[in-house]
Amino acid sequence: MGRVAFLLAFVLCSVAVSHAQVNTSIVPPEGRTVWTPGIPGGVPVRTATCSSLSASSFGNGSQDASAAIQAAVSACPDGQVVSLSAGTFLVNRYVMISKGITVRGAGPGVTRLVKTNGAKVNSYIAEDTQPIFVIGPNRWPKIDESTSVNLTADGAKDSFTVTVASAAGIAPGQFVLIDEDNYNTASWMPLPNRNGSPTGVQIWASDRAVFMRHNPPDPVDDGFPESLTWFSRAGRPITEIKEVASVSGNTIRFTTPLHISYRVAKAAQLTRATGDNAHLRNAGVENMTVSGGGNGNIRFEHAAYCWVKNVENTSWLGEGVAINGSFRVELRDSFIHDAAWPSPGGGGYAISLAGGSSGILIENNIVNKANKMMVARSSGAGSVVGYNYTDNAYINYNLDWVEVGINGSHQVGGHHILFEGNQAFNYDSDNTHGNAIAMTVFRNHLTGRRRDFPGMGNARAGGLMFGSWWHSFIGNVLGEAGKMTGWIYEDPGDGTYGNPWGSAPAVWKLGYDPTHWEQMVDPKVRATTLRDGNYDYLTGEVRWDRAPQALPPSLYLTSKPAFFGNNPWPWVDPVGNQKLGVLPARLRFEAGGNAGGGDTGSAPQAPTNLRVVK
Repeated sequence: MGRVAFLLAFVLCSVAVSHAQVNTSIVPPEGRTVWTPGIPGGVPVRTATCSSLSASSFGNGSQDASAAIQAAVSACPDGQVVSLSAGTFLVNRYVMISKGITVRGAGPGVTRLVKTNGAKVNSYIAEDTQPIFVIGPNRWPKIDESTSVNLTADGAKDSFTVTVASAAGIAPGQFVLIDEDNYNTASWMPLPNRNGSPTGVQIWASDRAVFMRHNPPDPVDDGFPESLTWFSRAGRPITEIKEVASVSGNTIRFTTPLHISYRVAKAAQLTRATGDNAHLRNAGVENMTVSGGGNGNIRFEHAAYCWVKNVENTSWLGEGVAINGSFRVELRDSFIHDAAWPSPGGGGYAISLAGGSSGILIENNIVNKANKMMVARSSGAGSVVGYNYTDNAYINYNLDWVEVGINGSHQVGGHHILFEGNQAFNYDSDNTHGNAIAMTVFRNHLTGRRRDFPGMGNARAGGLMFGSWWHSFIGNVLGEAGKMTGWIYEDPGDGTYGNPWGSAPAVWKLGYDPTHWEQMVDPKVRATTLRDGNYDYLTGEVRWDRAPQALPPSLYLTSKPAFFGNNPWPWVDPVGNQKLGVLPARLRFEAGGNAGGGDTGSAPQAPTNLRVVK
């Protein structure tokens, strides 16, 4: 397609059309899906207020307001708003939002919900290990494994239907989990050469899932069998949440297509959430600051069509925002920063998807100064991470180490997430607790370095660890103009730059295992990774694995999102004369973050006497 034709197509695409007309054909079949994340029509704008609470009634933070907020929430009719005034609310007990209402403040930094018996800066211990908000039917909802039913035919990728042995109890409007067994159907797989020679060490893997289990056992291994149920049904990490549209006989139709196939040979099953564990719909938290959560600040537990919007989220232990077993949740327009304990091991993650969460939209947020920007643990199918500014991930005892940036990994099973239009110091897919597959990384700026931390340990712009198969990097800009001295284009992992991996910062580092630097490249990572239309500032070239083709404006949007205002979109254009435009989330950060916050200052100093953990 010529330049004029491409520009004409871009203009035509700016007219609002259905999601089905978004052209995703540039993505290879293994990673391609239909991305229609979040709430159809966007977050609802609610105007009816059921209750208004004033911070001054509780001493502006000197008296615990948890019970009063909970009472207002419990009494509020569906579709209405509990309004919190400007000022500080002390909330030392979590608030359970278990109906379809909105809890709305006067703005981030204006309305502040503070937990003082939870997270403490530079401590991994909380007096009360509870969050500030839980959005869901109850605090600890679970899938009902007594309802599990076998598929009688393979559930085909892109199909809206599955056929099960019995549809008894399944009804339209329910949310169900579909999964397959990749553990009991796995086997020992040989590993690449170590120290330049064949190794007898093996790893437990199926055709899709790689578990962190070695033969002979390795100190980095997860605990088995207990780790099989950390974030999925036992041994079933390839999974997704679906909404039932209709039931005809034993054929179940969903509202969204299957993002991957589910196979009878892998004992594919469908399982329901029942009774008090059935999913909550249409609840949200807006326009406030939350801080001090001892088990994250905000948790979605079996939530559907729910949201967090325009919230400053800071100083938590665990995950700033946790999205568990949920469907089409939105996290948007928010500022998540300064984890209380930014250390590996789960104490300082900014955003977490888990338990099969699917169709999630994480859009137009700032994420700054946490250990991991995000993790996706046995989850993520059909989700989109779009137009976020993510920077300054760090380890509090090793400030030089460059952590994983945007990603859909950190536990076996993540698949089919789209990362579009973000700025991050890298994209990588870690293998700490197993692999993630079939991700698409489209029109991002991956700088290769962090804004406020000069250390460059394991610096890379595009990375994939062992087992990260079928990833597509399309239309990205890598590195930074004038800042590529000392970089190499790609470390091949064959001893060219080290034994076998070198220490130089690399635009690309694919197929490596950071727990075994002596291990050479994973050949399946190399064979299944697509790199098309990516520009890098080291070579000044746009490179294609396939023949060059026009890059669509988006893989999930049909027109410029409103938050771009008058700024050009797409803002990343690797084939144009101007490679980079303006990312609104970064502009907000540089102007001081959301209304209630900004950069909290210089890089923190590393505490002493700490040991390395996962």
